[in-house]
Amino acid sequence: MIRLLVLLLPVLAAVVMWQVSAWSLARRLDKSATRLKDPLLLAGVDRLAAAMELRAIPVYVQEVPTINGLAAPDGRVFLTRGFLRRYESGEVGAEELLSVIAHELGHVALGHSKRRMIDFAGQNLVRMLIFSVLGRMVPFLGPLLANLATRALAARLSQQDEYEADEFATALMIKAGYGAEPQIRLFEKLDALTRQGPRSTPAWLMTHPETRLRVETIRRNVAKWTGTGSKPPSAPPSGRLQ
Repeated sequence: MIRLLVLLLPVLAAVVMWQVSAWSLARRLDKSATRLKDPLLLAGVDRLAAAMELRAIPVYVQEVPTINGLAAPDGRVFLTRGFLRRYESGEVGAEELLSVIAHELGHVALGHSKRRMIDFAGQNLVRMLIFSVLGRMVPFLGPLLANLATRALAARLSQQDEYEADEFATALMIKAGYGAEPQIRLFEKLDALTRQGPRSTPAWLMTHPETRLRVETIRRNVAKWTGTGSKPPSAPPSGRLQ
């Protein structure tokens, strides 16, 4: 019984930590976000909503200078002010920005936030088990190896989520009449827009797949759907979006 409790404690602690983190993020977003107001983008969001058979999709702008999109744990979709500024300057087109919204909708519709909470709990357990085993065998390297293994696991799971959200976005953009090209064009621009120096993190420790691989996967999906005559996959929208 005691051993079971020892194993469950890291899992419970991880769940509590995730819930606190989600609550803290929601509070920060409430303070730093406003509703999207651009008429052209809002018209595009309405097209995405119609393709998902929703009345509306509320999209917010997070008032931070970074270039990013975000699906909050509570189901809301956000673009950063930095992304909007690139759109306003003409560096990013309206349809390209809509592909970001479609991607974040994929995270919501596919339940990635809840899955990441479960993954985080599992990673905490894996870290503890590896640490307890290796800590006895190699006392000095045990903690380092445990953290490295769990980081690699977390990166792999996160990359899987990104590929799934990309596929959802491609299907949604096609259904809404935009096609996959705006999504591909954005990815081709994204590295230049967000580059802050040489990349030092190994690919297997990165939370997002390499841009080149994401573009290749999108092109393969489109070729598969058009070449076989099969329809792109769809996923049910989250109730929070309705």
